[in-house]
Amino acid sequence: MTDETATGDGSRTADSGGTHSRRRFLALSGAAGVAGLAGCSAEQVTDGNGDDGNGTVGGGEEGGGVLTVGTFGSFVDAPSISPGEWLKDEFESRYDAEIEYATPDNELNYYVERAASGASMDADLYVGIGTEDLVQIDEGYDGDLFVSDLEIDGDDDIREGLRFDPFGRAVPYDTGYVSLVYDSTETEAPETFEGLLEEEHRGDLIAQNPGSSTTGRSFLLHTVHRFGDEGEYDYLDFWADLQENDVRVLDAWDAAYTSWSEGEAPMVVSYSTDQVFASADGADLDQHQIRFLDDQAYATPSGMALFEEADNPELARQFMSFMLEPDVQGEIVERNVSFPATETAELPPDYDELAHEPDDPVTFSYDELQGSMEGWISAWERQVAGN
Repeated sequence: MTDETATGDGSRTADSGGTHSRRRFLALSGAAGVAGLAGCSAEQVTDGNGDDGNGTVGGGEEGGGVLTVGTFGSFVDAPSISPGEWLKDEFESRYDAEIEYATPDNELNYYVERAASGASMDADLYVGIGTEDLVQIDEGYDGDLFVSDLEIDGDDDIREGLRFDPFGRAVPYDTGYVSLVYDSTETEAPETFEGLLEEEHRGDLIAQNPGSSTTGRSFLLHTVHRFGDEGEYDYLDFWADLQENDVRVLDAWDAAYTSWSEGEAPMVVSYSTDQVFASADGADLDQHQIRFLDDQAYATPSGMALFEEADNPELARQFMSFMLEPDVQGEIVERNVSFPATETAELPPDYDELAHEPDDPVTFSYDELQGSMEGWISAWERQVAGN
């Protein structure tokens, strides 16, 4: 679940810290991956066509061979519903090709480690990249993991303002907003961040650790955006007050959402598409209300990128273009409980009513996060997780 972000205009700055920088990235990325989404280890798969990475591949009128897609586990096998298997079946039915998913336990970090060691990439593209991931890669790895200035058929349909990579490596495929989800039969969520600190909401909120949850990281970044990182009252001061009001911080989104679903607190940090999932599950929507604090929510785009060392680059481009087709976009957002990346997506009739967008989406650009994000998370961990 992800959404729009502004792009930066700066030049790419390679970190010259060498091994130390790479280890710092590996440690942070390992902690910041979504907890509980373990998958099988990636295995090397080649297409057998002998492509050198620059030409077209044989096997059919529209390409062919085996395409290995690296991604996060829940894209393929979430407990509820996932887009991965539908995408595989649909793509294979349209093209003379075979998709194999690779879902390594440490996700993108697996490929950074392989690239750093000079090993083969074991995948043609990666699905599930955010702005923060690109920042971590560029601060911790000196090479080029993905193809830059990537152009694919259909990318002209991507929604204005959604592109988040100033170097053109990541192509957005869906989008979402981190917000509060609350049970209105138990409480009325506050309208502002400061409202979370009121006595009437003591112990009402469940959040996630930004060092081990992408959802928690987005909420933390929203508090940095709202309160700043210096001055008389900054984001750490807000979190100190939130702790005083008995916020519960769990390691992962799934643990937090499960605790909230079981009635352990009436509010949880989650996504503004929650009613899409709740409605499909037949739940009472009064218990799945959305609150945008200060009329805002943190935008979290997701993209896909082509590995520089892809064995089947043309088929990978074809798959990425397929991901942007109107009917495919509709399936992705419904199964991934998110918003589309394109203006042409074919959505279910009630989707606009159930998927809520804030009046004022906020986010940090790539340039704003570079050199700052790790420090924000580390300071939070020292203050909050250390207590």
